[in-house]
Amino acid sequence: MNILIQGAGALGAYFGGRLLEAGLSVSFFVREKRAAQLIQEGLRINSPEGNVEIKNVTVYTSPEKVKNIDLVILAVKGYHLDQTIPQVQTIVQQTGAFVLPLLNGVEHLGRIQQAIGKEKVLGGFASIIATLNEKGHVNHTSASSAVKFGVLHNEQTEICEQLEEIHSLVKTNFLREENILKHMWKKYIFITALSGITSAMQLPAGYIASTKASFNVAKNVVLEMSTLAKKEGIELTEQEVEIMADRLKGFQKEATSSMHQDMRKGLPLEVEHLQGGTLRLAAKHDVTVPVIETLYGILKPYENGKPD
Repeated sequence: MNILIQGAGALGAYFGGRLLEAGLSVSFFVREKRAAQLIQEGLRINSPEGNVEIKNVTVYTSPEKVKNIDLVILAVKGYHLDQTIPQVQTIVQQTGAFVLPLLNGVEHLGRIQQAIGKEKVLGGFASIIATLNEKGHVNHTSASSAVKFGVLHNEQTEICEQLEEIHSLVKTNFLREENILKHMWKKYIFITALSGITSAMQLPAGYIASTKASFNVAKNVVLEMSTLAKKEGIELTEQEVEIMADRLKGFQKEATSSMHQDMRKGLPLEVEHLQGGTLRLAAKHDVTVPVIETLYGILKPYENGKPD
């Protein structure tokens, strides 16, 4: 299988690097600046799952030059989706590749499906805490990492079977889930709460557990999101909802969300993709989500980076 990683931030570089480490055929589609950095520095990962350094990484910066690809792993931020979709269209038209988006949330699925066809878009997401340093190397700080994926259309069975075989080869997890949409929603619920509360507090996740009022805010996000999930046909038990809320208490003191990390660096935030997407779903179902709406209002000024 020939795999193209579109986007080589911490997430794309990490999982692409693990695939390369295992000897798989992997290339990257990135912007010019990141391409130059990868060519000069190579791809380096510092991780509890093992360090790795790979030279001579294959990179593309023009979609028209991408050939012979079976799977595109879409590892971009939500705010890059508008510019990414035309590139994905071109690549899929040229290669016939399937696309595995690893974006948080669910709103992007419909947009990508509309662009390239429902049969081409797998369900999936990633679990990892990682960031890039000034040289573009990956610093992975969580104890483990995973890509979870699954079939959203019956034409995707074979490509998912091939992805399953990768799991035994790589120093990370590639895990197939039967009800991938439910798993995507559970991740969406959790990350909306975690990103919202840590970024609004501008404090690490450890403060969620130590401050009851802050935990209650995060828990209410989980409850509001769970209501929306049910409106979208995703059935969650009370126990599943409680487990998601309790997970918010389990972080080490200095651990935090990627949104909070981006805020610290003065980078753009995925507030429109996560909290904004939630508000659009709420409007669709005529549901009120006052806690999420409040967090959205607090974070919106930081959407394009630190306000002047």
